[in-house]
Amino acid sequence: MSFNIAIDGPAGAGKSTIAKQLAKELGFVYVDTGAMYRAMAYYFITNGIGAEDEAAISAACPNVNVSITYEDGVQNVWLNGENVSSVIRQEEVGKMASATSVYPVVRTKLVELQQELAKTTDVIMDGRDIGTVVLPNADVKIYMTASSAIRAKRRFDELTAKGVECDLDEIEKDIIERDYRDMNRETSPLKKADDAVELDTSDLDIDGVVKAMKEIIAEKR
Repeated sequence: MSFNIAIDGPAGAGKSTIAKQLAKELGFVYVDTGAMYRAMAYYFITNGIGAEDEAAISAACPNVNVSITYEDGVQNVWLNGENVSSVIRQEEVGKMASATSVYPVVRTKLVELQQELAKTTDVIMDGRDIGTVVLPNADVKIYMTASSAIRAKRRFDELTAKGVECDLDEIEKDIIERDYRDMNRETSPLKKADDAVELDTSDLDIDGVVKAMKEIIAEKR
């Protein structure tokens, strides 16, 4: 039997960073659902499809194949045979992913791929609706959150470290807008599963969050 861990939470809460570290320490496979949505968004962008064009997006989905592999512990995201790992973290792609993930056809395609993997593999998945929709029977569900100000500062520091000029207030504004959009969409809105453990990471560093999560997981195993 596989053991599944679902981590949900708003943008910028640090889900991906923590999930990757946990997977490494526990020997699980990290399924980067956000990267899968970003890969699809990148396909739409490069093919000139607008976020509001639901008909074109629906028509394009059957032509999209997204997969994730690991080589020497490094994740590679593949879009129709092309490694797109280095381009899908752009702000433009993130915004497109958030906007297009509301369409049922996009979510259905990716959820099927994610669920099949979880049936046979010990996985950790993070996203907006893992514990409520993708893996409703996950062995452990954790809802990670932090204040919008803290999340914006983390993103600001990350971009600044890469030499990207950005505005802290604009980043927080975008995060607040994304939260509202994610929480109020019709299909699979962001919300805490009834049986999830909520973990506020505002005052914790990475090691502190990992330690707290390990304690939560240990109680379920």
